[in-house]
Amino acid sequence: MDDRSHPAPPQRRGWRTALLALVVLAGLIALVLHWGDLERFTEMARAAQPAWLVAAFALQLATYLFLALGWAAVLDEAGAPLPMRKLGRIAFNKLFVDQVVPAAGMSGNVLLIDRLVALGTPRGAAVAALLVSMVGYYAVYALLAVLMLVALWLHHAASAIVVGPVTAFLLVALAIPSLALWLRRSGSRSLPGWIERLPPLHRLLSIVGEAPGPLIRNRRLLARVAAWNGLIFLADAVTLAACLRALGGPFLPATAFIAFMMASIAVTLTPLPMGLGSFEATCTAMLALLGIPAAAALAATLLLRMLTLWLPLLPGMWMTIRARRTRKRPA
Repeated sequence: MDDRSHPAPPQRRGWRTALLALVVLAGLIALVLHWGDLERFTEMARAAQPAWLVAAFALQLATYLFLALGWAAVLDEAGAPLPMRKLGRIAFNKLFVDQVVPAAGMSGNVLLIDRLVALGTPRGAAVAALLVSMVGYYAVYALLAVLMLVALWLHHAASAIVVGPVTAFLLVALAIPSLALWLRRSGSRSLPGWIERLPPLHRLLSIVGEAPGPLIRNRRLLARVAAWNGLIFLADAVTLAACLRALGGPFLPATAFIAFMMASIAVTLTPLPMGLGSFEATCTAMLALLGIPAAAALAATLLLRMLTLWLPLLPGMWMTIRARRTRKRPA
């Protein structure tokens, strides 16, 4: 029997996608090191400036604070405040789940609601924290993407290769929160049955209508949450600039902003787990396009990924396991 007539199991497809991502990343590194100076690359890593590394690390800690402050704004408005230390733990949990089980961020969204409810938050307020954060996130994401295009135009680098993906992303950024708000109003009655059966989308659809209307329609609250999410993007961009400076390059926040935003858009539009390969390739290419030597661009990008992805995964994994054990422990 021809095995090609049977689709590969989801687990096998997941491993194949992950392997493809690693191959793309390895190929990128080999290509840049072939073009660049290997000795210069290793010298930059050895001569990293500790003060700028500390600054980059502090900026990354600030991103979790900003994320938690966005949730706190919604919960305070709902009359169900939580301590920042607890919201900070959830931020680490959500990152870990989103990266390990991407599912378009759905897994992390379900975890957010579960953790808030487990801490005593009314379910309606927890769902509101998710929906308002989602709308605020994509609203500011789209705004910053447009600003990035303007910055590229000022650098005379706004080619069709860049404008096309950004336009596609803007459509996605509009569609996702619009779909979430539409589902809240109409439920999932108009959706095909197979969509409703997709885990964890089914779980999210079953609770998305529980958010209180006044919180969802509160424009002042939405603006505050969008501002906190905007600070996350800006902190990540400045982290990239600090990484480049730590490795002996110039401190160029505007250049780093363009590269980081374009790389983030590439991750949003591609299905690779954890954005492996797509983020590194796009960020390195954009930095090189804007005048940063390829070896320095790659080194700064990999250092950024270590701070934003690999290091947070360790505490995120520990906190997620601890939270599961706590939830299963009998009262």
